[in-house]
Amino acid sequence: MVAESVKPRRAPLWARLAAVSGVVLMLTSGAVFVTGSALITRYTGAVDADGRLFGSASSGRRGAEDIRGPLNILLAGIDPRDEHTAPLSDSIIVAHIPAGMDQVYMFSVPRDLYVDIPPFAPTGYAGGTAKINSAMSYGSATGDGRHDVRQGFQLLARTVGQLTGIQDFQAGAIINFGGFKKIVEAMGGVTMKIDMTVRSEHLQPSGKPRPRRPECADNSCAHPYTGPQKTYRPGTYHLRAWEALDYVRQRYGLPHSDYDRQRHQQQFIKAMAGQALSKGVATSPSRMLAILDAAGDALTFDGNGHSVLDWGLALKDLNTDNMVSIKLSGGGVYAGDTYLGEKLADGSEDFFEAVREDRVQEFLLAHPEFVNRNS
Repeated sequence: MVAESVKPRRAPLWARLAAVSGVVLMLTSGAVFVTGSALITRYTGAVDADGRLFGSASSGRRGAEDIRGPLNILLAGIDPRDEHTAPLSDSIIVAHIPAGMDQVYMFSVPRDLYVDIPPFAPTGYAGGTAKINSAMSYGSATGDGRHDVRQGFQLLARTVGQLTGIQDFQAGAIINFGGFKKIVEAMGGVTMKIDMTVRSEHLQPSGKPRPRRPECADNSCAHPYTGPQKTYRPGTYHLRAWEALDYVRQRYGLPHSDYDRQRHQQQFIKAMAGQALSKGVATSPSRMLAILDAAGDALTFDGNGHSVLDWGLALKDLNTDNMVSIKLSGGGVYAGDTYLGEKLADGSEDFFEAVREDRVQEFLLAHPEFVNRNS
């Protein structure tokens, strides 16, 4: 929120470069920053302090020099929802930045992970066991028939913290997949490597929605669509915005279902971050401003009292080539023949401990099976 009713002057090039770096950081981590109070709607050189994501009070405006590693950032991706619909976090990603602040380790939390969700007083939720993507839903009700994704993120953060032992996230972001498409459009699409054949559940080759089978008009079918499917084949391609968003959302028909989708999302984030910081994008003021405007529609960002610009400056040495994608394996949880969700494989607790103690590199050297080789 700009304090005075004057049109803000355009930031200098170095500031806009840093702001783009901050946006890339948000996209890299995936969701809502956990402990602060600064809601960024678009970069204007100012901070709007009305959009707290975790209900905590701001500790006052600080500078980039106060952002020190190690850092853990939580991101949640959601489908477009109106305020009368409970949100679900369809994508949950944690980005760990070591003390040296020159590298990023990304790991996804499976959306169907069957976990204990803690009690949440603001909604009267007593706690229980459910899929982790429902935590945001249980925490979002405002008591008047409406839902607040920022409030829901508080419970999601507590749930992820309970799962991983990471009690404090230094930043967080919520990304709306519908608005996210605008970011990719502003970038002119994204070039990335596709590592397996993926068929779209939702779209035809033209990008138009696939028709529904007549008997599925009431949304009672698990797979209601029929007709030709958009197909993505192995190779390196320049994806248009709708193709990119469609590709990273697919899980049906993949050998490892959501685990393959998690890998594809991480591959896409790395490709997009590298492209956003490339000379062709970062040195074009018009393209940078278009990306920032699009990000304003797609992202809710909480940087613990720091602006996007602060984060961009603090992470100026971050190299997108040093992004490491982590693979957390798992399997199904059943009650008799009833599928309840997923559980993480043995060894995941040891990885979380390495994150908490900022020794991820040492852990991966001893356990290379945790690294996504195709990223």
